[in-house]
Amino acid sequence: MLRLRVLTRTALLLALVTVLVLPPWAQVGDAASHREAPAISMDPEADITDFFMFRSYEPGKGDKLILIMDVIPGEEPSSGPNYWNFDPNVLYSFEIDNDGDGKANDVSFEFSFTTELRGEVTALKLPLSYLGDADAPDKLPPITKLDGPGSEGLGLRQKYSVTMVKGNDRTVIADGLIAVPSNVGPRTMPDYDALAAQGIYNLDLPGGGGRVFAGQRDDPFYIDLGATFDTLNFRRNPPLLTMAEDANDGAVDAQWFNPFGVDMLSGFNVNTIALEVPMSLIRRAGQPKIGAYASTARRNVHVIRRDGGPVDSGRFIQVQRLANPLINEVIIGTQDKDAWNAVDPQDEAQFLDYYLNPRLALALQLVFGVPAATSNRTDLRDALLKYAPTDTQLSELLRLDTTVPPTPLANQHRLGPLAHDAAGNPTPDPAGWPNGRRPKDDVTDVAVRLVGGPNYIQALAGDGVNFNDKPLTTSFPFLASPHNGRNRVHQNP
Repeated sequence: MLRLRVLTRTALLLALVTVLVLPPWAQVGDAASHREAPAISMDPEADITDFFMFRSYEPGKGDKLILIMDVIPGEEPSSGPNYWNFDPNVLYSFEIDNDGDGKANDVSFEFSFTTELRGEVTALKLPLSYLGDADAPDKLPPITKLDGPGSEGLGLRQKYSVTMVKGNDRTVIADGLIAVPSNVGPRTMPDYDALAAQGIYNLDLPGGGGRVFAGQRDDPFYIDLGATFDTLNFRRNPPLLTMAEDANDGAVDAQWFNPFGVDMLSGFNVNTIALEVPMSLIRRAGQPKIGAYASTARRNVHVIRRDGGPVDSGRFIQVQRLANPLINEVIIGTQDKDAWNAVDPQDEAQFLDYYLNPRLALALQLVFGVPAATSNRTDLRDALLKYAPTDTQLSELLRLDTTVPPTPLANQHRLGPLAHDAAGNPTPDPAGWPNGRRPKDDVTDVAVRLVGGPNYIQALAGDGVNFNDKPLTTSFPFLASPHNGRNRVHQNP
């Protein structure tokens, strides 16, 4: 089955192998970043930037499972008059394994979008959504609603459906829901947060209620992208954090807030699909651990008509998958990236050599001259491809032990199992990646240390960016409100 070459945005650290001039025996191929693969660089609406899965840490919601997929990397907020939308020709899915066999075909949730041109803006053939005061009869009011009075200026609107698949049973659990549009600016959308709140819908699900949201959010990922691609030209050499800096989990404190790195993704947005479902709907009796991944798919026939409108038909073909961050970017060699994306997660055994002999560890060793754990990495294999070390099935899934209580946002440690206090005393957060993944988890620093091995763990290696540019929220859908197009400034904390 033909599948397109893809990548995820968390791969920015593949510059660790991109910018080096390696000896022939060590070369791993071309760069990997937002635009690493030719096909996905031309297909941002299908490009999954991040996948999160965790027990809800919203107060009173610990019995809920949260699944979040972000797409469209690097959304410039001021990109008018055509802002950012989901693609009606893409099938967005969460796919779950709940019986521990490594095959994510037990429960899935599919999201399909439609786009409509509507309202007086379309009739007037104007590119603007707001023309004056709400009381003026010949002028459109600002956008304050997703539907009905107050939505007249929403000339392009998207609706979506959610389908739950269990075995051969397909159940439409929601239809006709309205996606929250891009944050244009305060004149057009004077209270964007109130508008976005209307896009949180309650779901009637077996085992209890749930919620769903689709729309624009602030990009929650944080990394010193520019320094990484400038031949690892980090803003401290070597790029090591002090014990106190490393212990800081993003408190707004001028002394420690992002110790030396620059968050190059600050000021940009993404499109988010967030789903809250009862844990009892997913978890199977006697199996506390679940695995999952996010995927996007397109029809295998795409025809452009003379009037410019596309016609898509045939079966869906997966164009991207994402479970654990960084796998296809810093674990899988470039020559096998296309093949990796062409197979399902349970077929990961053919790529085992990349986990046992990680190329990222070799790159770290060559750049910094510090020995790294470059071979016989059964620890990576077991952590990323198994539920337990005794498992024989290798499957690349993001795994979550649902018996581990969620950590409230205020108490979360960005380093998860590697967390410590300012004195160096361990303060592990068992609810952090790789036990699921939360928006606050600093997967860049954790991945560099775990892949690099003991020397990089002990030295506190990192990019010097500890926190996102906007504070996360304690409630669904958990990601911060997006930057608006009129007032956005790409300032780096």
